[in-house]
Amino acid sequence: MTTAATETAGPAVRVRFLGDFELTVNGTPVRRWRAGKARGLFQYLVVHRGQMLTRDRLYASLWPGTDSTAGSSLKVAAHALRRVLDAHPDRPGDSGIQLVYRDFGYVLNVTGLWSDLDRFQELVHAGLRAATAGDGALARTRLRAAIALYGGEFLRGESADWVVEQREYLRALVLRALGVLRADAEDREDFVELIELCKRTLEIDRHHEETYRALMAAHGRRGELACVRRWYELCARRMRDELAVAPGHETQRLLRTLIPAAARAAAPAQAPASVGGAPATVRALRPAGRQPGTPAWSAEVRNPAPARPVRRARPDNRPPAVLARTADPATA
Repeated sequence: MTTAATETAGPAVRVRFLGDFELTVNGTPVRRWRAGKARGLFQYLVVHRGQMLTRDRLYASLWPGTDSTAGSSLKVAAHALRRVLDAHPDRPGDSGIQLVYRDFGYVLNVTGLWSDLDRFQELVHAGLRAATAGDGALARTRLRAAIALYGGEFLRGESADWVVEQREYLRALVLRALGVLRADAEDREDFVELIELCKRTLEIDRHHEETYRALMAAHGRRGELACVRRWYELCARRMRDELAVAPGHETQRLLRTLIPAAARAAAPAQAPASVGGAPATVRALRPAGRQPGTPAWSAEVRNPAPARPVRRARPDNRPPAVLARTADPATA
């Protein structure tokens, strides 16, 4: 992607990709497109402006599964785009937009373009470089401006593969910027900004565990243990219901650290009856002599071992005086 032109007062063409798509030419919004794919073609060409894009590449991105040698969709869309934006290759209008067919593809040239997509990326990269260099003030300025510019996901509502790919890249970029700002707010103990950054992060990614941990830790430092538990439970519920996974070990460990009662509750409870014991009602009904854990229907109970025969005692031939002393403890 080419570097965005420096934003000046009143650029001829302004494009917004983040959130709802918006194109303004010479101060007038463009709302009507003569062909359904003309807008998609313009969006793709603007993102890759200045590059020669072959017919095969354009068809693969905008009309997947269509034979580029037999299809006419690209020609129709390009013709409609030139008429809508006055983008004739030989005599571009006041907008400065020029759509040129060259060799086996198209090139879009725009003079005086401002794009929120390009500006957002410039601000994030500048902020991350400043953070790496240890310039916290500059990093905060650039990254806060980038976050303010992020009006929503890239081309919201569009589902083409190239859109989804770009959308996920930008989502990762904005989450990285929010993470740096969140760590900075934690270091400065700015609780208000931290909460706001966490809220913005969860609006973009409601399963971002690191953000839940930041909220738990912030409330834990303030002694707000009920809030700690509620954020953990919200995280656990979303992870379980929407991703079918449990919170990570680090998140669970943080909960046990902040709330000791949670650690005791998480400890293994008394084993259930099927594993190592039975409720009191079951124990009371267990026949006498049956070993614990032996089912009532076991062979041991149905077929008890036969009793051993009682042996008669042999006659004691000791003298009577000895027998008397043995029987009477007082005289033993």
